[in-house]
Amino acid sequence: MFEKVRPPSEGEKIEYKDGKLLVPRNPVIPYFEGDGIGKDVVPAAIKVLNAAVEKIGKEIIWFKVYAGEDAYKIYGNYLPEDTLNAIRYYRVALKGPLTTPVGGGYRSLNVTIRQVLDLYANVRPVYYIKGVPSPIKHPEKVNFVIFRENTEDVYAGIEWPRGSREALKLIEILRREFGVSIREDSGIGIKPISEFATKRLVRMAIRYAIENGRKSVTLVHKGNIMKYTEGAFRDWGYEVAKQEFGEFCITEDELNRDFAGKQPEGKIVIKDRIADNMFQQIITRSDEYDVIALPNLNGDYLSDAAAALVGGLGIAPGSNIGDGLAVFEPIHGSAPKYAGQNKVNPTAQILTGALMLEYLGWKEASEMIKKAVSMTIEQGIVTYDLHRQIGGKLVGTREFADAVIENLNSL
Repeated sequence: MFEKVRPPSEGEKIEYKDGKLLVPRNPVIPYFEGDGIGKDVVPAAIKVLNAAVEKIGKEIIWFKVYAGEDAYKIYGNYLPEDTLNAIRYYRVALKGPLTTPVGGGYRSLNVTIRQVLDLYANVRPVYYIKGVPSPIKHPEKVNFVIFRENTEDVYAGIEWPRGSREALKLIEILRREFGVSIREDSGIGIKPISEFATKRLVRMAIRYAIENGRKSVTLVHKGNIMKYTEGAFRDWGYEVAKQEFGEFCITEDELNRDFAGKQPEGKIVIKDRIADNMFQQIITRSDEYDVIALPNLNGDYLSDAAAALVGGLGIAPGSNIGDGLAVFEPIHGSAPKYAGQNKVNPTAQILTGALMLEYLGWKEASEMIKKAVSMTIEQGIVTYDLHRQIGGKLVGTREFADAVIENLNSL
């Protein structure tokens, strides 16, 4: 199965049966550090994860694989089949950031991983950690989970450069067959949004809301302009809620019409917002949103903006989830200029690991990590990014992780 890496001899694989993960006490979990600061933050996060799972009588058997620059040195390929096969076989993986060239170069490895493995939901919880500086007055009101569709929209990568044979041919077909005029010096991209992909994303979002006691699911779209793609996303989302979760869901219109705006016990409100309006909604009315489902591009924009409300990308966890497969990654990039300096904040990678533990069903360990991170920051033990804003005791990446472990062990 593997060409240039050898799986550990210990540990057991995670199984997937009847829509549920079957997680052993000692699962094998592949990981790759990725590029840039991944080599700093991933080892720091793994130390914290090991300490947390040990406290609940579990163990993770780590399996190192490669992607990005390290993979190219070993395989001559930035994303080798060994790595994809490891994720397919063991089902859950932890990854560091990967560099994506702007303009030319190779295609985004992050997008490729999501599409090749059909990790169709990019799930990003956004919540406030006490002590972290925020640009808004009440960051404690921010507590929502973003479900971003991960495989379609403009991220499908269906595009051709200006002047190419394909672009010119499409421009001519559109002019001749549909009477659509496009300038010949245009690059051409296609934006597919399907009923299938939309419904499985919204289905996952609603199930999450039901299982976690959330009060609403908001469909975010630009359907007033793109009626047959983003407008259809909205319509298909409502269809899922009505046809598959009718006993649990009511629409916002029904809430106001039938319940005088008072949410009945045990019901989830399904509502929708125009994407541009939603950017100001999450700032001015943060506590009105709980679970948010969006097409790919809107989800990318909104999740980064939401992270800024609670302190920025340096503390924002993320995940890519499919049916029985998941890859957990922080939102931030690879920041190569800081690589190897033991300087950057590992909080996002640590909290991404906590999110992975929650996915495995080890919620107690996940909650301990989140609490220990919060305690550490409240104690004023911080890396340079927070130190320059709030002062305190300046520490490096490894030392911050050690402080988190110390607090974790005190719980």
